[in-house]
Parts: sequence; C-alpha cells; structure tokens
Amino acid sequence: MRVIVALGGNALLRRGQSMDAHTQMGNVRGVVKTLADLARKHELIITHGNGPQVGMLALESASDPSLDRPYPFDTLGAQTQGMIGYWMLQALQNALPGRQVLAMVTQTLVSAVDPAFDDPTKFVGQVYEREKAEKLAAEYGWTVKPDGPHWRRVVPSPAPQRVVETRLIRRMVREGVVVICAGGGGIPVVRDEQGRLAGVEAVIDKDLTASMLAEALDCDAFLILTDVPRVMRDFGTPRQSEIAHTTPYELRAMSFPAGSMGPKVDAVCRFVETTGDMAAIGRLDQAERILGGDAGTIVTPNARWPLTSTL
Repeated sequence: MRVIVALGGNALLRRGQSMDAHTQMGNVRGVVKTLADLARKHELIITHGNGPQVGMLALESASDPSLDRPYPFDTLGAQTQGMIGYWMLQALQNALPGRQVLAMVTQTLVSAVDPAFDDPTKFVGQVYEREKAEKLAAEYGWTVKPDGPHWRRVVPSPAPQRVVETRLIRRMVREGVVVICAGGGGIPVVRDEQGRLAGVEAVIDKDLTASMLAEALDCDAFLILTDVPRVMRDFGTPRQSEIAHTTPYELRAMSFPAGSMGPKVDAVCRFVETTGDMAAIGRLDQAERILGGDAGTIVTPNARWPLTSTL
C-alpha cells in the first residue's frame, strides 16, 4: 500500500516546550519508531508541519539588527524544510538500516491572484497573550488573531496547486525510497509573466498540500497524524462524541473550527472525494491501528474500511 502521512506540528514541538534544537530533535526521534514501522510494510511519503519553527525564525529575523530587512517567508520555509527534514532523515536512516531515505526541499505552486493574500489566516509561530501579541504586531507590522485562548501571528495561506517536484518524488517512491517532502506545505512560489518561478510571502496549509500530493502520487491512503484520537462531533458541547467511520458527505454537513480541525477535515474530504480511496485523522502512535480500521476517524466513500464497492 502506498501511504502518505501528514505530521502535525505538535509531533515536533508540543505546546509549552522549549524551541531549542535538542528538544525538537528528541521529539523527532520519538515519532520515528511509528514511521519506521509504517515504512517496513508500505511505500511511505512523509510531510510535516513547520508553524512553530518558521514563526521562531521569522521573529529572530525581524529583530536581527544586522539585517536591512527580515528574511521572506519562502526563504524561512526552505530553512525549516531543510532543518526538520535533516532531523527526520537521520532518525529514519538509523531506524531503517539499508533502506534509502530522502529529504527534499520542495516548492508548491500557488496563484499570484489568490484572494488569501488579502486575508491572512494561517497561524505561525508561538502563542502570546493578547497584549504581547498586539505589541509585536505594532513593532513588526504583523497581523495577529486569536487562536483559542491565546493570540498568534497570521500570514496569507493561498491554496496549493501543485508540488513542483511531483514527478521526481513519484520516481523515488517507485524505487522504494522513503521520501520526506512538502514540509510546512512546501515553499510557496508563483510563476511570473515569463513563466519563471518566484517565491512569495505566504505559508501553505500542509494538510491541503499533502492531500493534493497524495492524489498526484496515486496513494492508497492519506493519514493526518496528530495528538487527537478522533474527530469529535459537536466538539465542546455536552453532545460531543467521537467519529469513527464516516464519509465526506457526512463531514461536510458538520462544522469544525477554521483554525484547527477544519482544514484537516477539508483535506481528507478532498482526497476521498477525488480518488475514492481512504483518508483518516488520528493519533501518531495509532497509525497501524488506523490502517487496520480500529482507530482514528476513517473517511471513505461509503464509511467502510477496508473498502467495498460503492457500485
């Protein structure tokens, strides 16, 4: 089975933890056992979040007196792809001796006229109390919005159109390589009037990029692995309950928070609607059980897994 995994940012940095490299590398080593187990049984593509890391680098860049201007977000995305990709690459190589593993810095094409550039919504960086967030916004020209009980910086999040290096990724997967790619949704790029690629100031939703890439690579399953066991129906109310097996039709009739579960639900629905295959949201340490059908929220055209004919 060909499986693509989208790791939530909490797999690399849990709320309240230090941002130092030693802590983050330790977290990566902790998640690699599950990824290695998947790679032994399946063709595996791994994508990952980078929100905390890219936000930290953006703050450092904005406050560095030696710079005439801060590093742009496309460059910061490339930096975090390389950094996190290196940590995951090395940990997987140590866990899978003799298996080829590749970490790629990849670009994701977006539209230069995407309306998201006029309405920043993507959370990046650390959480702050409102007063601190507004002070930083005034100092650095940020846009900040509430994220639950806290406040965070937001940047444009245009819709992904294609991972530029898709053909190369497909070739590597066919040769049995475990590929780490599209970190943080990929480096956002547009085509200029001459058709050349150029980076833009944005952060792409990693789950939407992973969903699009899963379709392009003919994946059999798309897993969003985070720290929640299942999607919750009527979350935060006395009626809340776990959703085990469902369909895109049922999920789209429900309401989910735009800043957290909403994009994940949209991503899995898009994949299942387009391909007719399986997608799921669940906990990282339950990945094998999710593929077995007894953990996570599993989304298929007919709410059954393994799939049965819908004809």
